[in-house]
Amino acid sequence: MSHAYDFASSPCGSLRTAVRRAEVTLRPSGAMWLAAEQALIVADLHLEKGSSYAARGQMLPPYDTRETLARLEGEVLALAARTVVLLGDTFHDRKSEERLAADDAARLRELAAGRRLIWVIGNHDADGPSALPGEAVDEIEICGLTLRHEPQAGQQPGEIAGHLHPAAKVRASRGSVRRRCFVTDGERAILPAFGAYAGGLNVRDAAFAGLFARPPLAGALGAARVHAVGWRSLGPD
Repeated sequence: MSHAYDFASSPCGSLRTAVRRAEVTLRPSGAMWLAAEQALIVADLHLEKGSSYAARGQMLPPYDTRETLARLEGEVLALAARTVVLLGDTFHDRKSEERLAADDAARLRELAAGRRLIWVIGNHDADGPSALPGEAVDEIEICGLTLRHEPQAGQQPGEIAGHLHPAAKVRASRGSVRRRCFVTDGERAILPAFGAYAGGLNVRDAAFAGLFARPPLAGALGAARVHAVGWRSLGPD
């Protein structure tokens, strides 16, 4: 890419851009779409986070897995995805698959029917799935991009990662708003958490320092649109 960021809006509210010369689409759902390979990428679903907290006495409505899978199904069907990449921390902990309701497990099996389902290993689900279909990998290359869970330190051209749950606090004249976001400098990108109960880490946090060759842009998730926000408009929490 040139030194000027190149974003193009689409009628569906997505943003089209390039990462290391590969065309990507940033969806309002928080998913990334690689049209050239009909591949849908989602990060950090944290399925069964609600039941994990409940087991420790912190009661949350037990609907996070159902909501997250419903949004994922919607994206898969809308785009006719041939490949679905779960970019790590798909489960909240190593016992989440055991707590998965039978109908939610069936929905994951249906997602794998007739398409390639890839489970990238994360730090929360290091064992990968045990009884569900799909391929478990540490990382995978698609469209010349390296897809892994945790971003590696330093410059990593072509890396697509999750793990950090990026969020943007956008400053405006009437206050500020905080949203989950994509973050990219055109060389690499970090995806927002897709899970209903997953939190967000401000992109101004030190955890992001040194990952980008130049001040990155955020693709902040709105109700039906991804908003491109420059670094200077992003504030700390």
